Amino acid sequence: MALGFSVEMNSAPWVRLPTLHGEFSARVFTVDGVEHLVLTHGEVAGDTPVLVRVHSECLTGDVFSSRRCDCGPQLDLALRKVAAAERGVLIYLRGQEGRGIGLGAKLAAYALQEKGLDTVDANIHLGLPIDARGYDAAVDILCALGVSRVQLLTNNPDKLRQMSRSPLEIIERIPLQVPVHEDTRAYLETKRQRLGHWLEL
Repeated sequence: MALGFSVEMNSAPWVRLPTLHGEFSARVFTVDGVEHLVLTHGEVAGDTPVLVRVHSECLTGDVFSSRRCDCGPQLDLALRKVAAAERGVLIYLRGQEGRGIGLGAKLAAYALQEKGLDTVDANIHLGLPIDARGYDAAVDILCALGVSRVQLLTNNPDKLRQMSRSPLEIIERIPLQVPVHEDTRAYLETKRQRLGHWLEL
């Protein structure tokens, strides 16, 4: 275990998970009491580079296809890319709703956004972190899987920075660009300008 977290693989075996985007093996990993879903494609242990997506839970975007964010389309594209790769892992990190502030606070931030604040200023107005997420659990899960070299699917410089300070070797960052809609344009512009995300709008 890379960072001293308590990583438990639930007693259930790996299971086959056919999806609209491809077929995966699925298993739950519990890190410090939080269950995270891990999907793998191909043999991921060893020194061969593995395509990895670490996706933060977003109920509104991933389940209800909200266009207030790009989370749902990013998840769909990541699943397609991981399924098409020879070796790939998608870690669905739970407990990270609304960049880590929780579902209720995220909806409160939405209400402020409807009054003209962007996503950053809405969190600040609520006295909450701009982004409270950490990725140590994902690092420990990847180490538990035997992954050592990573091609990381992300547009987020903070995720890349955090995961680079670990035993993993991040050999490449691969963009995860999804179509821009009028409903998401301002949100994405805030991510690009104020959070430094690598996005082409």
